[in-house]
Amino acid sequence: MLEKRPFKEILGKLIVTKEGKRLGIVKDITFETRVGELLHLVLKDATSYTRNLNVETTKDKEILIPYNAIIAIGDFVVISEEDLV
Repeated sequence: MLEKRPFKEILGKLIVTKEGKRLGIVKDITFETRVGELLHLVLKDATSYTRNLNVETTKDKEILIPYNAIIAIGDFVVISEEDLV
């Protein structure tokens, strides 16, 4: 379980895979309003590598990274690419 962090600490962080591939920048988060469960990170400035992945997108073509794919949050948000599909 990840330690709780304020949204402002995650906003604008670079998202990378554990292998070091850049995916984009955290633009926003989505969550279930009734229970407060975090669902996705919304990307901005998605890389060409990210656009070639088979990941969920919004109706506005924004890329969504599942919250459960996050491994660590520090200087970067590190995700497991295996958990994207």
